[in-house]
Amino acid sequence: MPPRLTAACCAIASWLLLCLWAWRRARRRQALQAQAARDLYAPADAQAILVAYASQTGQAETLARQTAESLRLGGLQARVAALGQLDLAALRSYPRLLVVASTYGEGDPPDNAAAFADTLVALEGAGAATLDSLAYAVLALGDSGYRHFCGFGRRLDAWLRGRGATPLFDRVEADKADPAALRHWQHHLGLLAGRSDLPDWETPAYQPWRLAQRTLLNPGSQGGPCFHLVLTAPDGIGLDWQAGDIAEIGPRDRRGALLPHREYSVASLPADGAVHLLVRQMRGPDGRLGLGSGWLTHAAQVGDIIDLRLRPNPNFHPPADARPLLLVGNGTGLAGLRALLKARVQAGHHRNWLVFGERQAARDWLLRTETEAWLQQGCLQRLDAVFSRDTPTRRYVQHALLDTADTVRAWVAEGAVIYVCGSLQGMAQGVDDALARILGPDALAALRRDNRYRRDVY
Repeated sequence: MPPRLTAACCAIASWLLLCLWAWRRARRRQALQAQAARDLYAPADAQAILVAYASQTGQAETLARQTAESLRLGGLQARVAALGQLDLAALRSYPRLLVVASTYGEGDPPDNAAAFADTLVALEGAGAATLDSLAYAVLALGDSGYRHFCGFGRRLDAWLRGRGATPLFDRVEADKADPAALRHWQHHLGLLAGRSDLPDWETPAYQPWRLAQRTLLNPGSQGGPCFHLVLTAPDGIGLDWQAGDIAEIGPRDRRGALLPHREYSVASLPADGAVHLLVRQMRGPDGRLGLGSGWLTHAAQVGDIIDLRLRPNPNFHPPADARPLLLVGNGTGLAGLRALLKARVQAGHHRNWLVFGERQAARDWLLRTETEAWLQQGCLQRLDAVFSRDTPTRRYVQHALLDTADTVRAWVAEGAVIYVCGSLQGMAQGVDDALARILGPDALAALRRDNRYRRDVY
């Protein structure tokens, strides 16, 4: 065979082999994509969590994968998918959905979520709720330098609520990937996974505060011991926070090694000269003390250094004007409400109503002297205290709201803002259901949109 013909045959054979390789590779990729799609719509674990991302530069995707890894470390099955891959059928295949959503430009969805955003537009006018078996949460990424900060994440949150989905917890917004907001998201992941030892993605920059005082508030309680803690700032550190802000604590183990952070509502104002916390001592099923509460209420001694940083929580700040406030909480949730009331008293705004719940009045009425003094002074216009173990039928704060439905409606009509602080399980959902019955679902949704229904729940 002439050399040129031989070379031509070799070239043709090489080209055919290359085509065969490319065809097989394409078929394999299609098969993997098809299998991934089948897996997406039919998760092996009926309790699997779908973690979706809407990402323009890759940051949201990275955070989504970190989210899934944290859930897996907690023993949960998690699947990761781009939001643009999903439709209603995929969402209905999962009981829980976590979304990490970036906003592109002035409130637009990232390119990889444009198709899903079109679905939102198409279904916004539909009347029937279609995702009422789905529980979800949104981590919204944005830049406050833009007019529509976190616009797509907020829109997605509203759309999921409108389709009947139930929030696992309130939307978390991260301005320029603020580490404090991301730690708050991680905090909720730990609660979902039932793990208190999930590692932080990034170690917080703490300051050395000192535990100055620790007082047991409920001796003899049927529940866990609850302590009032006072922490003083290190020299040279100014006292700068607002009512509603959060204290991040870095607990330590017996060897002094730093453990994953914990969050507590601040119960004081800078004018008090110290950070006050209300902390319930928690124990796991094996009787071991919780990481954060065990450190603050048992391991650390008065005089010891506590790693602490203060995190702004703007969504729970009090309004600047004198509009009415309806404050609802249970247990140590009184901490955040106490700071709000202190701010209102300081500002001379006395149109305040506190609904507080615990187990027994004789042992669990936390800070009773202080709250009753505010009532007598007129700083509180109304105080409803509910104690579930003091009546034959268990009554909680949501029942107190239902019993005073006409007054609740009147306060809301006068412009009241509703603040809820305390346990996510039981109390927060019970209050949400009660308010929906009292005001109607549409009116409650309008309060959320107008930022007149604010929650700090855990």
